[in-house]
Amino acid sequence: MVYATHRIIRDCNFEFAEEFGYERDELIDQSFSRLYPKVRDFVRTGEMWRTNFAGGHVYYDERIMRRRDGSSFWCRVRGRSRNQADPFAEALYCFEPMNRAVAGNASLLSDRQKQVLTLVSQGKTNAQIAQEMGLSKRTVEAHRARLMRAYGLRNSAELIAWFSSLR
Repeated sequence: MVYATHRIIRDCNFEFAEEFGYERDELIDQSFSRLYPKVRDFVRTGEMWRTNFAGGHVYYDERIMRRRDGSSFWCRVRGRSRNQADPFAEALYCFEPMNRAVAGNASLLSDRQKQVLTLVSQGKTNAQIAQEMGLSKRTVEAHRARLMRAYGLRNSAELIAWFSSLR
């Protein structure tokens, strides 16, 4: 569990710190960005959460995170904003490590493709994804179609199953 203001860790439990390979006090008043594989992952995740997290909603996703030793792992993150007007002003998060291998094939996907696939796997429609990402519905459709063609997939169910096998 983590309490954060503006994506800065203000408090966390010992289990959270241990999962990432830190002592609890090493994470206090530090940015979440240090726990992501790349800064752009931190930025992209923030954009997705800002869109879905507003208004006190509970939001979740699954993502790759980075431990202190540089190793990566899949993590399910659930959060709730305590400030409806500014979702990152005060938030509570629960990080749950997942028993899922980090596949090298996932690195072949662009950040945009990963973002689209993450939202598809959450059951969102092309229109919902387009609105959330600030893209046209046609652009989202094109991303999905290119991936399906490239990997010989016939439908959305196969696309989601394929993406899940990467994660």
